[in-house]
Amino acid sequence: MFKRTPSLTEQIKAHLKQRILNAEFADGRIPPEMELATELNVSRSTIRDALSRLETEGVIFRKQGAGTFVNATGLQVKVRLDEIWGYETMLKAHGYSPSTEVVRVESQLPTAIMMSELNLAAADEVVCVEKRFFANEEPVILTCNYLPARLFTAPYVKDDFCVPLYEFLPRFCRQDLAYFFSEIVPYIAPAHVATQLQLPPEKTALLAFEEIGFNQQNEPLLKSYSYFRDDVFRLRLIRRQLA
Repeated sequence: MFKRTPSLTEQIKAHLKQRILNAEFADGRIPPEMELATELNVSRSTIRDALSRLETEGVIFRKQGAGTFVNATGLQVKVRLDEIWGYETMLKAHGYSPSTEVVRVESQLPTAIMMSELNLAAADEVVCVEKRFFANEEPVILTCNYLPARLFTAPYVKDDFCVPLYEFLPRFCRQDLAYFFSEIVPYIAPAHVATQLQLPPEKTALLAFEEIGFNQQNEPLLKSYSYFRDDVFRLRLIRRQLA
């Protein structure tokens, strides 16, 4: 039985994607829309919308006159870069056993960039939260998040930050994270980052996300830096030519 929240289309999409990942469709052929609609007891339009979303994600492709098929290449894209997800979820999707360590939580004054991007005064403190994410006990991601101290509405302890920020913010700041404005930036790893990620001496180049998180009112909530070891896993996406 499928519920109405989240949307029925999203539930059907997730259901079909899981079946695809489980290799349940013979020869990689997706059954016709009407057959799926009857099997899942939903409308054909719901099936069509769910398949369209899977096609957009690159999970399936359509052949004119032949049908709809699993896209083996598209299945290499484990997470979509235009969606918000926890890094443990991403690592699990890549086949790793994930874990998280909160390295430090401390208050400090904002930099000039933070003052500008988060609408802060020089005397406004920010809470710096540094976390390491492990894949099979090997450190692969380091994040540094800066939240204005004025946002906090409830007391917290260090371990409260183990959860993703989109779960932490509603509980301790009465804020919902609506979206990130993200830039993908190449970095020469600073000494502290290299130490935390246990980089070999010859490995100094990293990819990083520099992000500002916003709430539903389009107000900036946080500044975030995420550093990735690309020798352990890769971030992939499918780029399409617009019609």
